[in-house]
Amino acid sequence: MTQPTQTISDRIQEKLDNLTRAERQLALSILENYPASGLGPLTALAKDANVSVPTVARMVQKLGYKGYPEFQAELREELRAKAKNPIAKHDTWAESAPSEHILNRFTDAVIDNIRLTLGQIDPVAFDDACDLVADQTRHLFVVGGRITHTLAEYFFLHMQVIRPNLTHVQSTSNTWPHYLLNAKEGDVFVIFDVRRYENNTLKLAEMAHARGAKIILFTDQWRSPVHHLAHISLSCRIIVPSAWDSAATTMLLAETMISSVQNLNWDETKERMETLEDMFDQTKLFRKFT
Repeated sequence: MTQPTQTISDRIQEKLDNLTRAERQLALSILENYPASGLGPLTALAKDANVSVPTVARMVQKLGYKGYPEFQAELREELRAKAKNPIAKHDTWAESAPSEHILNRFTDAVIDNIRLTLGQIDPVAFDDACDLVADQTRHLFVVGGRITHTLAEYFFLHMQVIRPNLTHVQSTSNTWPHYLLNAKEGDVFVIFDVRRYENNTLKLAEMAHARGAKIILFTDQWRSPVHHLAHISLSCRIIVPSAWDSAATTMLLAETMISSVQNLNWDETKERMETLEDMFDQTKLFRKFT
């Protein structure tokens, strides 16, 4: 049996890069509806993932189990342990709405996404990513896509206050190759890329990587193709009861990184913030309340 402190989801994330194409397809299918996806018969799991029964058997063994029954037994232990946790027996978030109301279902999904994401984030890797972003000797490039450009803009806006020497790359523009002219070895690219992964973003990452830049990737649980080029990948769960994926967990990690980088450079950040506030006062951009 596996170690009780490590969940099946943890094991899948740990092995993801070493699985075959079919096994990876199965793993992602399990994670998409975890843990319910693993509670049915082996044949049902194989059918849902559109893989063969032997593929399920092989991947279960790669995860460290003797067979599918042992895999399911541990999955049920996870569910029992969760049920004993009083936090899991939640009240409805919107107390005046029934538990099946979208306010409560959506919130449940986001909280699960956060819990599962933080459960597989390596704190050392996260700290390393923050150190790279805070290093002002490295030029910082921030990149988003069609949807994730909003996250990239938010991240860039805060980094503008915290540190100098950075660029917001408009990846959806046909002029983005111009930004790479100044990229050099050791520079840092923070890239946001979730499904549907964008060809422009991958090509930009390939060219930045070829120039010796380090890539920090914010992506989803299936991982953008940029993952193979990234120095550090931060995978976030994004599934919610909606036609669109959720940015809540990605935003949580981005804001946490902003906070960390701010603290790493606090003396200079404070000075820059004071200068910026003085500029705001001069322009009378904001209304003051005294």
